[in-house]
Amino acid sequence: MALDATTRTETRTETDSLGSLEIPADAYWGIHTARALENFPISMRPISVYRDLVKALAMVKQASARANRQIGVLDPALADLIDRASQRVIDGEFHDQFVVGVVQGGAGTSTNMNANEVITNIALEMAGRQKGDYAFLSPIDHTNRSQSTNDVYPTAVKIGLSLDLVTLLEELDLLRQSFMGKAVEFHDILKIGRTQLQDAVPMTLGQEFHGFATTLGYDHQRLTENANLMFEINMGATAIGTGITTHPGYAPAVLAHLRDITGLDLVTADDLVEATSDTGSFMSFSSTLKRNAMKLSKICNDLRLLSSGPQAGLGEINLPAQQAGSSIMPGKVNPVIPEVVNQVAFSVAGADLTVTMASEAGQLQLNAFEPIIAHSIFQSITWMRRAMRTLRINCVDGITANRDRLGAMVGSSVGVVTALTPFIGYAASAALAKTALLTHRNVGDLVVEAGLMTREEVDKQLSPARLSGLEVITQAIPVIQPVENLVEG
Repeated sequence: MALDATTRTETRTETDSLGSLEIPADAYWGIHTARALENFPISMRPISVYRDLVKALAMVKQASARANRQIGVLDPALADLIDRASQRVIDGEFHDQFVVGVVQGGAGTSTNMNANEVITNIALEMAGRQKGDYAFLSPIDHTNRSQSTNDVYPTAVKIGLSLDLVTLLEELDLLRQSFMGKAVEFHDILKIGRTQLQDAVPMTLGQEFHGFATTLGYDHQRLTENANLMFEINMGATAIGTGITTHPGYAPAVLAHLRDITGLDLVTADDLVEATSDTGSFMSFSSTLKRNAMKLSKICNDLRLLSSGPQAGLGEINLPAQQAGSSIMPGKVNPVIPEVVNQVAFSVAGADLTVTMASEAGQLQLNAFEPIIAHSIFQSITWMRRAMRTLRINCVDGITANRDRLGAMVGSSVGVVTALTPFIGYAASAALAKTALLTHRNVGDLVVEAGLMTREEVDKQLSPARLSGLEVITQAIPVIQPVENLVEG
């Protein structure tokens, strides 16, 4: 994004090692951010779209200011200004000043400097100074004291992802509850289960939806477990993990303050050199997100299939009608909510591959590609959270069952004969199933006519509770008639 001099008449001059630039006078960011805006017009999305990342950056700066004051390497008055300025960002102010693109070269240096400059200029303003008065308070010498992008950026990303995950898990649990509510609502509705898209044995629609709820519950557990991977940080590592420019007391001090500020069970990595170059935790976390996305997509595939038709498909359930489905076919309504969730899942899978490739591409003491890793995972969490919400509100909560159609399918299905195999044997059951298919007759009637079971026994074993496996009672298989006697014309 180029700075447009025609629309900004008031500027201030800032200087770095490459020269000077005119910065909009009202901007809280400075020259390093300005160069990033010129260099990285790629995504056209600023880091402020990920509010928890911005919040996490401010938390790191706040913790560092407190640690630096504690160990005596930063003037208490300046540390207090940085501390209070950081808190304002944590509280949600000035997020629009975090303008560098989410995709950037430099291993996140532009993001770190954007944070340094914004927090510094907020602090300067609070002190009654002009923005850019870096002789009084410097973005690098003071706000970035004892730090490097190479420990600030990955630490902020991990904290931000941990914060972001909280809201994702909340939405995931609400969606699980929605499916569980439908499981209760549909608990007594018999249907035909299917394997390989072929008729299998009966179950209840409630059991099917209970399965959806259960699998989402497992994903909640896996995501919670993987969140712990985000708790190992490398603050104090500075450039490559050796801790150059830091006081020996900085690493434990900043950890203690970060734990207090974030409320997270953070720990300092045992080997800071390894931790500064390694991105394995991001790969594992991304992979777990992909697992959740793929399972959610499979559920949406099932919802689309179960609701297909409504006349020429399965038509077992009705999804809420959300919008007209065609510009040419009157009355057509499409399963648009499950479809959009499918597409989010595809994006998450692609993002996971991006994270994998970026992790592999790291070289020597640093991975320069952490910005695309961070963007990929933050986007996946954001889109997944929104997808779960719309799926719950605009689809699952409004699903209804086509009871008559489901009942008719069960009544005409030969799959129910499976429930009788413990009593009449597999061979006789197979023969009766073949006869039922050829003659379109009811399996129970054929069993009674063959003298294998009484009507009362057949009705008992083909009750909804026993067909669905909710009540299992078997007995010894009696002597079976020759199969050929059971097959009609």
